Formats: sequence, C-alpha cells, structure tokens
Amino acid sequence: MQAILALEDGRIFRGKSFGAQTERSGEVVFNTSLTGYQEIFTDPSYAGQIVVLTNPHIGNYGTTPHDAEATRPYIEGLVTREFSPISSNWRSTQVADEYLERYGVPVISDIDTRAVVRHLRAHGVMRGVIASGENLDADALVAKARSIRKMDGTDLASVVTTKTVYKWDASEPKNQTGDALLTPAENADGRQMHVVAYDFGIKENILRMLTRENCSVTVVPATTSAEEVLAMNPDGVFFSNGPGDPEPLGYAVENVKKLQGKTPIFGICLGHQIFGLALGGKTYKLKFGHHGGNHPIMNHQTGKVEITAQNHNFNVDPDSLPANVERTHTNLNDQTLAGLKHKTDPMFSVQYHPEASPGPHDSHYLFRDFRKMMEEWKK
Repeated sequence: MQAILALEDGRIFRGKSFGAQTERSGEVVFNTSLTGYQEIFTDPSYAGQIVVLTNPHIGNYGTTPHDAEATRPYIEGLVTREFSPISSNWRSTQVADEYLERYGVPVISDIDTRAVVRHLRAHGVMRGVIASGENLDADALVAKARSIRKMDGTDLASVVTTKTVYKWDASEPKNQTGDALLTPAENADGRQMHVVAYDFGIKENILRMLTRENCSVTVVPATTSAEEVLAMNPDGVFFSNGPGDPEPLGYAVENVKKLQGKTPIFGICLGHQIFGLALGGKTYKLKFGHHGGNHPIMNHQTGKVEITAQNHNFNVDPDSLPANVERTHTNLNDQTLAGLKHKTDPMFSVQYHPEASPGPHDSHYLFRDFRKMMEEWKK
C-alpha cells in the first residue's frame, strides 16, 4: 500500500506502508544509530516525534520484550529506507512490522532517507504527517502538518509519566546484575541506598543500572512535590530523561531548587536541562537535535572521550550558568554542553544516556559516581 510523509514546508516523500495503516503526526527527527531500533521505538523521550532511521535496513532482527525500554512504543511514526517484514534472530518473538501495527504506529519505507536527513539538517526539524492509503491528498497532509502543535513550549513529560508511585522490582528478569560482560559494580560499604526517581519518561535500563549499584528505587510521577519525596527518606534523588521542551516544566524546576543541598541529585537528558534551568541557566532548541548512538563526549575531569547515545532537541546554554556551576562534559560534534556539576552542592547531570551501551560501557561510571556521592553524603 502507498504511504506519504508530508512535511510542513511542503516537501513530500512517497513510499510503501508497513506497520499500522493509519495517519499519525509529529515532529520529524533523524537517528543515526546502526542498531537498537526497538530501544528507539520504546524510548518515551520520542513521544510526539516521527523518527527517521539512517541505517538503511530496519526490522531484520525482529523484536523481543527484553529489548524494550517501556511497555509500548512511544514514537508517532517510523521512516526507513528498507523495512523487513521478516526477522532473522533467535531472540525475536515478534516481527517489527506486527509489533508496530499492534500499537498503532505507521511505517513508511522505500524512500531515500538520505534525502530526508539532508533536508532536516539544512532546514531543521519540522512537523510532519505519515499517512497510508490510495489516492492520498498530499496538499491536505501538508496543511495538517502545519496545523499540529509545535514541540516548543509543550509539556510532554506529564503525559508520559507514571500515574502512580511504584517500587522497581530488583528481581525483574531483564536486570543486568548477572551480565558477565558488564564491569563489576563497586559497592564500597555494601549498604543498599534508597533512590527516588522522578519519571519524566524514564527508560527501564536506567532503573536496572541503579539497581545494579545496590540501590532500591521508588519511581514517582513527574509532578510529585519535593516535600513528598523528602518524606520518603531517600539517600538520593534521580531526575530522568523525557520528551518535549524543559521550559514549561516549572514544577520540576522548583523541585530541584527545593532538593538542592538537601540530598544528592543526579539528572539525565531532560533531567539535565531541568537542572540547568533550576541553577539559573537558559535552554534553547537545537536545529536538528542529537539523536543516535555515536556521539563523542569529552569528559573534562578525566580527559577521556566517551562514545554515547543521545536523544534530545533542547540544550542548556553554558554561558547562562552561574560561576558556581562547573562544565564537566562537552559534545565534540558541536561543542555543546553535555554535563554539569555544582561546585559545592551534591548534584550533577549529563545530556546523554549513560545507561545505553554504544561505547559499550564508557559512561556506566556515572551511576557509580552517584552511588559514591550518596555514600559521602551519609557520612
């Protein structure tokens, strides 16, 4: 069946339809990862976005519940060069086509994704619509793309967050504590630390990595007050990744201000941007964002370069931060801020995903650093 990707500037791409035979809209971004497409599908940070994958062949190893970062896909739609209707992997439990169809996600394939990416790089991310069917009205789809709400100024974290407080199950089968390929966790005193994690769109592997550092984790909704969190007697508080613009999340910014100096806090991606705002900085939207598993990050404290996974459209302006905030990491692709640390209070954050494994283990130390920070705070 025919499918169309229509962009708000009038650019049209025609291809074949896979997945759900439906119409979906969102902000169109591209991801440069070579593998890990199921993790991309299920990352809540992609809520409200149509994802273009630059790797030409997608779907070849199917899907498995063990690779999901959430209970369902969060992407609005998928754009590929070649989409495989079959899977060739012993771990696969469902082909990608059926998996996305099951959750109502449309796929457009057989288009020149290089042309889509070049267009987005030149003109920036833009709104788009994927539709499938015969006799599609391209002009009408362009008009729909122009009418959808922009990502700027939109609070999507409160949409994707958990609705209830829950304890992460440390015995969950996907837990990585028994993975022989991972470097051993270093639990200096052996005590279990209680971490309260704000869910702005949290990925399950973050919870597994915290558990691996001998932490019990309580996950709370995005709008939970700092007072409620402190009443849980945490040894540390974690601010997660998530979708959308950080600026509308005034409730989260205020919570950081109230927690700062009272308990160790660690933030990733959207959590990092919230930290930047809480510390008096400003955020801005990148032209086409950072999405992929091959972004080099310089760690200024060690002098080492980490190969990282990233997924964000907004960034903290380092020049807007006060003197008591230290720049710890820099993205070597464009010199943007990739990590910060308060000089006196126990808080730090990074603008990438240390729980992902493109390095493969380059950034896992950050969870260990959080553990050590909590241990020092308790002394």
